[in-house]
This record gives sequence, structure tokens and C-alpha cells, in this order.
Amino acid sequence: MGAPFSLDPSATAAFAKLEQDVGAQALHDTAAPVKAVVIGGGTGAPVSIRTLLSLEADTSAVVAMADDGGSTGILREEAGVLPPGDIRKCLVAMAADEGDPLTKAFKYRFSFARNHTLGNLMLSALEESTGSFPEAIDICSRLLNARGHVYPSTLDEVRLCAATWNGCKLDGQAKASHSDSTLYRVWLESAAPVRAYEPALDAIREADFIVLGPGSLFTSILPNLLVPGVVDAIRNSHAATLFVCSLADQQGETRGMTALEHYEALCRHGMEGLVDYMLVHSVDSLHPGDGACDRVGLDARSSQIGVHGEEIRPVRISCDDADRIQSRGTVVMVRDLVDPDRPTWHDPIALRNAFRTVLRLSRTQPRFARDREVERRAADMVKVRTRE
Repeated sequence: MGAPFSLDPSATAAFAKLEQDVGAQALHDTAAPVKAVVIGGGTGAPVSIRTLLSLEADTSAVVAMADDGGSTGILREEAGVLPPGDIRKCLVAMAADEGDPLTKAFKYRFSFARNHTLGNLMLSALEESTGSFPEAIDICSRLLNARGHVYPSTLDEVRLCAATWNGCKLDGQAKASHSDSTLYRVWLESAAPVRAYEPALDAIREADFIVLGPGSLFTSILPNLLVPGVVDAIRNSHAATLFVCSLADQQGETRGMTALEHYEALCRHGMEGLVDYMLVHSVDSLHPGDGACDRVGLDARSSQIGVHGEEIRPVRISCDDADRIQSRGTVVMVRDLVDPDRPTWHDPIALRNAFRTVLRLSRTQPRFARDREVERRAADMVKVRTRE
């Protein structure tokens, strides 16, 4: 039997390095704080949350409500509550003091109690005692002295369903995330019409900067966009929208997918014309004529790198694929983004520098007045490996 208490994995050490190297430096070229919204879930959204907080952005998160695995799945099925897991991760990311005992305890998992986390149990118990999931979130936010707001994308009970590239249907987020075949499309099913949580829509409409990801594309990011009203809120905002592409496809859902295919999946689920910037990892510079990457289903020999016994399949991008994305109005930024100590995590300093670049570009060219040809020419300067 393992230790009775364990902590959920997080990028605590990496962000401590960020605070040491960067300190409290923030954006000083704006009179008011940037209003930023992270859309996602899982372990990816907290990375963007903490990066934005290091820029002193006024940060909110809109979180998917489709998780049905692990502790969250047990609580949904047996207690009839809304899924607390991804909400809890985002609340902890916003906590004022990472080393505070209550913040640390919120992440504790109990191996002797079906691997539940204290945070999940707190949110579920408070939902039951108050009769309101948003009130439960608000109470936990105050307990952790959270530096922003966390909103569920919906308060309705939803189930995520998926179709794979070879035509199989999968029911449930947990099954979809561990699919044997690459996913092609996802959708929500519910006993009643699904409605968005209005405060989440308000946060999106009022944002200056919207960040999608990083994280699991089909099971953390897209479930938010499937809630009616969310994509319309993005469309009606004045915000610059950034998609942070995953570093690697360790989960079955995006196995073998290139950066272009990640982008196409977003567009297939309502985001066509709404992604202003896309951030992609590459160690190597991109050069014209290097050819397009093999498409999913055609590539049986995807490059793999071994790190500490792990095999990691990086999400690939070529210059041709970057040009294809940019031809659809999205500026592609290619950076070396990997944390050298944790190769499946983004390096917080590199991510922070990339966010700063996007914020500066978006300020000089407001969303609805933007000249796409000018942006594509400007993108030639960022569509290479750079590291500020």
C-alpha cells in the first residue's frame, strides 16, 4: 500500500523558478490590468492561470464540467454532485500562497479513501450543504484567498461523447481521454437542454485576452466550447484569443495529431475565424519547403523521444503547416517551450514571454480593426524558434 497522503502533480517548483527569475515584474505599458480568461480544465489550465497571474493580469477561468473519471467520477455517480476536480485545480492555482497549509491540504489525495482529494470532498460537501455549486466555489475561493474567479461553463449535468477517426463512438470523458484511436469529434449529451453559466459568459465577453489551454484538446478545452453561448461570447468579445497547443500527445485522444490537426479540430468545433494566435512548441527553426507533416492515420512512425524511461510523442509542426494555419487568419508563434526538467510541462518563463508578446501584438492591432495581411507579414518574424 502506498503512502496514505499524496499530492496531485503540479508545476510548483517550476513556478518558484519563475518567481525567482522574474520577480514581480509585470506589464507596465497599460494603464489598467489586462482582463484575462483561461478556458480549459485538467492540469493545463492552471499553468496558464499561474502564468497570467505572474503578469498581474486580472484572471478568471472557465472550466469544463464533463469530467467523469477518478475521484470526480465517483462523486458524480454516487453523490449526484457536479464535477469538482478541475474546479479544484484552478482554485489551487489561484491561491495567494502556494505554501499555505490549507492550500497544500486541498491537493491531498487519500489512498485509504478511494483516492479522493480533500478539495473535491470540500467542494462536493459545500455544494450539498449550500444547495449551490457556485456558492461552494465561492466559499473555497475565500478559504484559499484566490486571486481570481473560477466559473463552471455550465451547471447542467452533461456527458461528453466522442467519435474517433475510424468511426467508433465513446461515451464519457474518461473513456474518450484513453481512447485506443485518435478522436475526431466530441459533443455533449444531456437529459435537458444545456445552458451556459451566465457569469462565465460575462467574463468571456468582458475579457481583453482569452487563452485556450494548454491541456487535453478534446476532453478539457472543447467541452467548454460545446456549451451553447460560449463560442458566441468569444465572438462578441473584443479579446485577442490565443490557443496554446499541447507539447505532446501522451493521451490516446490526440495520438499522432499534428499542430495543424489540433487547429483544425478547434475550427471543426466552432472556432473558425476566432483564433487570433496559436502558440506551438518546436526545438528546431522552421524553414520554407520543409514539407507538411504526415496526417493522422497516415503516420505510423511518429518520432518519439525517451526521457527518464518515458516515451513522449511531440506535437509536430512544419513551415508549410504553419503557413496553412496563417492563411486562415491565425498568427502562428513557434517557440521552444519545454521545461527541461519536466518534458511534458511548459517552461513557465518561456510561456510567460510568449504571453507578453501576444499581449503587445494584440494591443497594437485591436481584434476587429486588424489587417490580417499585416499580421501575417509580422508573423514571419515570430514563426521561428525564439526565446526571449
